[in-house]
Amino acid sequence: MDACYQLRDVGFRYAQPWVLEGCSLDVNDGEVLGIVGANGSGKTSLLKLMAGLLRPQKGLVRLHGSDVATLPPLEMARLVALVPQESQVLFPFTVGELVLMGRFVHQRGWGWESGEDLRIARHAMRIMEVDHLATRTFQALSGGERHRTVIARALAQHTPILLLDEPTAFLDLKHQIEIFGILKDLNRARQVTVVLVSHDLNLASQHCDRLLLLHEGKPYRTGPPRDVLTVEHLRVTYGCDVLIDAHPMTGTPRITLPRAEARPHLIPQ
Repeated sequence: MDACYQLRDVGFRYAQPWVLEGCSLDVNDGEVLGIVGANGSGKTSLLKLMAGLLRPQKGLVRLHGSDVATLPPLEMARLVALVPQESQVLFPFTVGELVLMGRFVHQRGWGWESGEDLRIARHAMRIMEVDHLATRTFQALSGGERHRTVIARALAQHTPILLLDEPTAFLDLKHQIEIFGILKDLNRARQVTVVLVSHDLNLASQHCDRLLLLHEGKPYRTGPPRDVLTVEHLRVTYGCDVLIDAHPMTGTPRITLPRAEARPHLIPQ
């Protein structure tokens, strides 16, 4: 299987210390890769490096053999769509206008949207169940509606690679299940490569082909969920003990948190 992404000894920092260091990884064409780890382990920064929003101070991030730092923004946008965990929209754009912006990278000439652009944008809104919100402004939406709108825009972008930071953030159970169903459909029907960051280890375990577990800015384990999500690995990286058994439907690791014990000595009197 060919690698679409090749990361070699990547290091990145905003100031001191290093957020990521010595990070090497191949992402295979057509796989679903989950990036997991405790808060501050570098997950979102790694995703932004892959999207070209950040540049590494050490090492290289290659996309189909080309250094991501040298790719023109338009070419990058035709290859990769990014769904951030939170999106800020300063102007009062409607849902329909925002989703249609995903088609900008495919437009020619003066940039007017074509009938095909409109069809694809409407289809993306229907998939994400925001088509009834098409005339409402982004600011008037709930957190979950905003997140589904941003995912719809990424779907309308029609790229071979999707990068998603917490794709189920702000979503109820129904939409969490549907999001992963949509990602699986895209992966199987169009061989879209999916890389996602998730705090939900159970969803990542069930739906990802492979996991990268980060610890203090470095890759700790990479492999199938059953090899990565073990009691010992999670004790080291998360600093707590968990219970792990097999999911009754998929056989993948299922993580259960132990019951929290009251610690009254920590509460000020």
